[in-house]
Amino acid sequence: MGHRERGILEVDGVAVLARHRATCHCGEVELALDLPDGIVDPRRCDCSICRRKGAVVASVPLAGLHVVRGADRLRLYQFNTHTARHYFCGTCGIYTHHQRRSNPEQYGYNVGCLDGINPLKIAGVSCEDGVNHPSDRATAGPA
Repeated sequence: MGHRERGILEVDGVAVLARHRATCHCGEVELALDLPDGIVDPRRCDCSICRRKGAVVASVPLAGLHVVRGADRLRLYQFNTHTARHYFCGTCGIYTHHQRRSNPEQYGYNVGCLDGINPLKIAGVSCEDGVNHPSDRATAGPA
């Protein structure tokens, strides 16, 4: 049996539901996220796009994110290697989620889009080194 990482189950008195609703700012885009282990691996990143959007993101398997409403409102943005797929609402501009470059089997989602959850109340959110992305690092051979 594999070990499942236990995430954050409550933020500032608000429970993280096993199936939690997430929306953009205007409500045109609605997602349902399967979060049986809560908010797993919340973090920020310092790559060029993440620095600008400033969102706290967490991870969910591809099968754990469902677009309930507004798929036609979602816009896709890709840059550099065109591997990661960043989605945002075409009406209000809020970043909702992205398919990860570092793990294409996961989505990163904007924790601030979760109903009732304030990501600024999560203590100790780490910052990933996206400037020096793991996929860009040369593997060092034996010296």
